[in-house]
Amino acid sequence: MLTCLLTAPAADTVPLTLLTKDALDGWLTAAPAAEAAWVRRLGFKATPGSTALIGGADGALVRVLVGVAEKLDIWSLAGLPGSLPAGSYVLDTALEPTTATAVATGWALACYQFTRYKKSTKSFASLVLPANADAAAVQRFARSATLVRDLVNTPCEDMGPPELAAAAEALATEFGASFSVIVGDDLLAQNYPMIHAVGRAAEKAPRLIDIRWGDAAHPLVTLVGKGVCFDTGGLDIKPASSMLMMKKDMGGGAHALALARMVMDAKLPVRLRVLVPAVENAVAGNAFRPMDIIPTRKGLTVEIGNTDAEGRLILCDALAEADSEKPALLLDFATLTGAARVALGADLPALFSNDDALAAEIAAEAAATDDPLWRLPLWQGYRPQLDSKIADLNNAPGGGMAGAITAALFLEQFVSKDTVWAHVDLYSWNASSRPGRPEGGEAMTLRAFFNVIAKRFPPVA
Repeated sequence: MLTCLLTAPAADTVPLTLLTKDALDGWLTAAPAAEAAWVRRLGFKATPGSTALIGGADGALVRVLVGVAEKLDIWSLAGLPGSLPAGSYVLDTALEPTTATAVATGWALACYQFTRYKKSTKSFASLVLPANADAAAVQRFARSATLVRDLVNTPCEDMGPPELAAAAEALATEFGASFSVIVGDDLLAQNYPMIHAVGRAAEKAPRLIDIRWGDAAHPLVTLVGKGVCFDTGGLDIKPASSMLMMKKDMGGGAHALALARMVMDAKLPVRLRVLVPAVENAVAGNAFRPMDIIPTRKGLTVEIGNTDAEGRLILCDALAEADSEKPALLLDFATLTGAARVALGADLPALFSNDDALAAEIAAEAAATDDPLWRLPLWQGYRPQLDSKIADLNNAPGGGMAGAITAALFLEQFVSKDTVWAHVDLYSWNASSRPGRPEGGEAMTLRAFFNVIAKRFPPVA
């Protein structure tokens, strides 16, 4: 069990009473007079997120009232672990299973701290796991979200391509999966020229991480994640202000690994493959240049319109390899474009898909799990913007419009029309702390995509 979740109450466990505004008067009427008077004196109105701590005659805490909305979600109680006095707490009312699992998950996520470089003295309140909660599901997601947060929060000095590969290998070992990696010039020998070109200027060599797991008889699900461990922009160098958070540019790779962790932990009946091209887009004498023309694994040539549009370049080689096996489902995750953030903001990842049924399933699960995203179109009217006069494609169309869409259209050129594919352009970062979501690296869309995979490929009864 996670450290901030308990399996059973102790003698001093304090009950949490969840109250909506409409239910408060009824509770005050039924409560002991002294408690009701105290709550009235506090001015407690049961607004969502508010609390009222009730003490006994000996001064000990005997109950906490918690204001909630009519509908509970994953974040409804996420402000409590860090704000309540240290100790253990238990909900005094039963919740239906989905809600119980959601609030327990939010509680677990709220207890996250990144302490690799700075110790913390902060302690968190513990919650007795609600009776109807799915303990395995809570732990599965909380640990996978922690993986994303830890990987993204770690700076490139300690999370470059070799270290990201080591984290992937540790994950593979944990679940008995096979692991392989292609490093440096071997990428050229094995026909991954784009991954090599983008990463060749860095001191730490580029590589392609490859994990395989599951029964060969099961349907193939392939996850691809952008692993740019730091992005200077290359020779089209970013300004300092834009470079500050570029340790998070491997967030797509972190998400692919975390979703793989969930799939393997749940033992879903799929044959899983994970591909993460891991590079540092650095500046050196051998860096790839604007206007260079570089071949891809698929055979298409790409004119480099901008070296800072590097994520789609490494992904195109990985997607071509993934597509060659004709997976039943192909998903890719990337911190790809600022245009997606301009369009949808930091909290709402952009979804692109060549399959309407898949997109509808993803949207439904996103809504059901409070794990939001928003579909944008693969608008073919913008496809000519990718044309080059001297190569098959240009990686960075001019004009500055519809950048998230043209990036997705670029990736689409490396996926067969009959492959069921979705691409997620996500931020993977919280700019400021909110209940359950501390500032720093963040997991997005994992719950939604796990549910899609689990429902598409359910265990055989």
